[in-house]
Amino acid sequence: MMTTDTIFALATGAGTAAIAVMRISGSASGAVLARLCRTLPLPRVATLRTIRDAADEPLDRGLVIWFPGPHSYTGEDSAELHLHGGRAVIDGVADALVTGGARPAEPGEFTERAFLNGRLDLLEAEGVADLIAAETSAQRRQALRQMGGALGTIYRGWSDRLLRLLAQQEALIDFPDDDLPDSVILAIEAEIATLIDELRLHLAHSARGERLREGLVFAIVGPPNVGKSSLINILSGRDVAIVSSAPGTTRDVLEARLILGGVPVTLLDTAGLRETQDPIEAEGVRRALTRAAQADLVIAMDKAGEPGLWYQLDGSGTVPVMHVMNKIDIAAAEGRGDHAISVRTGEGLVGLRDALGEVAKRLTNNAGPPVLTRARHRAAVVMAVERLESGLRATWPELRGEDLRMALLNLSRLTGKVGVDDILDSVFRQFCIGK
Repeated sequence: MMTTDTIFALATGAGTAAIAVMRISGSASGAVLARLCRTLPLPRVATLRTIRDAADEPLDRGLVIWFPGPHSYTGEDSAELHLHGGRAVIDGVADALVTGGARPAEPGEFTERAFLNGRLDLLEAEGVADLIAAETSAQRRQALRQMGGALGTIYRGWSDRLLRLLAQQEALIDFPDDDLPDSVILAIEAEIATLIDELRLHLAHSARGERLREGLVFAIVGPPNVGKSSLINILSGRDVAIVSSAPGTTRDVLEARLILGGVPVTLLDTAGLRETQDPIEAEGVRRALTRAAQADLVIAMDKAGEPGLWYQLDGSGTVPVMHVMNKIDIAAAEGRGDHAISVRTGEGLVGLRDALGEVAKRLTNNAGPPVLTRARHRAAVVMAVERLESGLRATWPELRGEDLRMALLNLSRLTGKVGVDDILDSVFRQFCIGK
């Protein structure tokens, strides 16, 4: 699919810099580049050129690279201008590009064109966005894996198997009087059951990819004056919360973003858990319990020698709990507790940070087959499983055939082969302008 208009955008960050990269893509890229440089450079060779506007005024002297389609990022004729990063240079070149017939690109339009021209599938395009947004090496590795097509390979494999199943099922519908052996029906049902098991296993591991991409949430909870605010300040390395000896100082949920075990983690400092008649403090307690129930890990703090909070938190089985006893500098670390620390002296804090990092790595471990990384992926796989289960229960071959078609449609939406018009905007508008 070749578009008729030509687009351009700054692919590097805004503001003054040593280098700025301007990208151009579209059918008129060659003509536009020739106007700027007077002649086209050799394909895919960085060439030093003077860049001029329509009035032959020099705008800059920089490297120019010409990428004739389809061997370019977008699959179209494309070019890159490696300019000096001054504002006047960038504005002057942009004006010259508009005069030459190009227009500024929309967010994500370069990668959208790459998708539409078959240079990458939808999963790989999302991998590009995730790589740009990656904060840690673990996120980078996951994004590179998806951008390289690992996840798409898995989904295409399932789609190919579904296509073969659908063809066999269509044969049963089209030739009902040919007395096909029962083994054909049994083989179809066995393959459907196998696919369901594989998709369910994929879903069971789905939380790891989504957690790594979005980051984890660890909630610090406990009674008043147990040291929750001091702990979040120490772990984050800045004054996130007000520390006071007065009970009930923290009324709302405070957040701090940091890296633990190579994984982005949002730490939550919550209101002290206790019975109170103060309606504002009571609301803080309610919010604390709500956020704790939604967290990936609860750090349950109590005073050394006074364990008790975990008895309120255990038993739900939904959120893992790490029990921490604070103030071991003034009381013996008796009773149950995973870690004994003192936020005053620093004792035990290194071990606690290391333990939190290990939990973060375990919750986001991406070893093994590629895992889905977005709610969109999970929803499509869930719907595919539901249609396969429905097809397995179907007694009429026509109904089973329809269920197989819908399961295939849902898997195909993941890579963008069919039915993607309703999701393209939501995917590509997350990109920066130059991508």
